[in-house]
This record gives sequence, structure tokens and C-alpha cells, in this order.
Amino acid sequence: MKYLAKNLVHLRKHKNLSQAKLATDLGITRARISSYEDARSLPSLEFMVKLSNYYNITVDILLKNNLTIEDDISFINLNNKRILFPITIDTNNEDLIEIIPTTAQAGYLSGYDDPEYIEQLKKIKLPFLPIGQHRAFPIKGDSMLPIKDGAYVIGKFIENKSDLKTGRTYVLVTQNDGIVYKRIENNLEENNTLKLISDNKKYNTYSIHISEILEIWEFSCSINTQEYSESELKLSSILSMFNDLGIQLEQLKKLL
Repeated sequence: MKYLAKNLVHLRKHKNLSQAKLATDLGITRARISSYEDARSLPSLEFMVKLSNYYNITVDILLKNNLTIEDDISFINLNNKRILFPITIDTNNEDLIEIIPTTAQAGYLSGYDDPEYIEQLKKIKLPFLPIGQHRAFPIKGDSMLPIKDGAYVIGKFIENKSDLKTGRTYVLVTQNDGIVYKRIENNLEENNTLKLISDNKKYNTYSIHISEILEIWEFSCSINTQEYSESELKLSSILSMFNDLGIQLEQLKKLL
């Protein structure tokens, strides 16, 4: 909350608005605007949602980020010049999940920072997901069995690279390799790289520099678009067992 008052002043001045004009637009008194900007009182949740919609910036950003150091308030630059879009909400203020269609994967690389592109994406709602910004990405190939080709992985946006955990799976939007879904080994402290590991061991492990990564989304759940056959389920169980064993052996080698 320490940035809220100064953010309110900064946003209003950035838009060349007077307190009276902003108050009129938001349907409140100028005195209330003044009290919020002077930190004499705290706005209600209802007002914060209204303000978020007005400036097209998430409530989380308004509260936690110092916007006075940003060059452009339309988007918020974070970490490796990552551009964060506001969370899309429906009329009931419930999070919606944007879906990246298979046919539009290439377009996403050039459109991920274009609000018009994001706005036109189809959206779904999954109430059981944790709070946060989520997006659904199509998966190609069989490198991350048992997730099948054509399935969708729903990821939660990761803002801070310090939150990346070795052994967890992430959807990575990269400059050179496009959209990839991999298990990672976090080597950022050592050499600013992530090692990308396929659960299907016939695919080679490789490393990528953090500067090549445009977005990071942590696995929340997956949606299969095809039914598993009985033989596939048995094979997936066996592969999963050996993959888990391989990961454990790699970790053991580092300790020896």
C-alpha cells in the first residue's frame, strides 16, 4: 500500500486530469480524490476496481509497484523489460483465461504486447484456479508426456524470476524457440540461464539465457483435447516412473 497515494497522483497527472475531472469520471467527490492522494484515507475495494478499469491497470500493480519510475503507464515494465497486461475480468469481477489457439502461436510472439491482440482472444473461466493472471497455451509434440500433442497447458504468470523453482514445469515464450513447455533447472544465480528439460528423455536438454525469454507462465493445470487409450495410459505411467527416477538420479549426482 505504500505506493498507492503517489501512484494515484502520478496516474492522474500522466493523463493530464484535474482532481475535479477524475472525480466526475469516477462518480465521486473531488474531496475523496484529494484524501486518497494525500494518504489521509484508504479507498474501498469497489473504488480500486473502478480505478483499475479506468486506467486499465491491475489493482495488484496499483498497490505494489512504484509507477512514478515507469516511462509509459499504458504498460508496466518488469524485470527483463517484461510487459504485464491487466488481468481480464468478467462482469462479476472473476478472472478470465485467455486462450492462445494453435493456429495463432506464431502471431502471439508479435502480439503478446499488443492490447488489441490480447483483447480479441477467446476466453474461458475456471473457478478452481488460484488468484492470478492465467493464460492457456497449446502444446505441440510429445516431449512432455503424458501431456499429449494438442493439449492445453494453463499457466499462471510469473512476475519475478526469483520465483522460478527447479523441477517445476513452465510455459516459456521465447524470442528464438517460440512457445515451449518444459521442466526447468534454475541456474540464474550462476550464469543467468535456465536449463530446459523434457520429461520424454529422447529429447535433448538445453539451456536458454534469461534475456531470450519474453514471458514465463507456471503450470496450473492442463486440458486434454483427446482421449487416452488404455495402452497410452500404461505407457505414460511407465514413462513417468522412469522420468521421475532420472530426475532423482541427476539431483543425486550433484550431491556426490
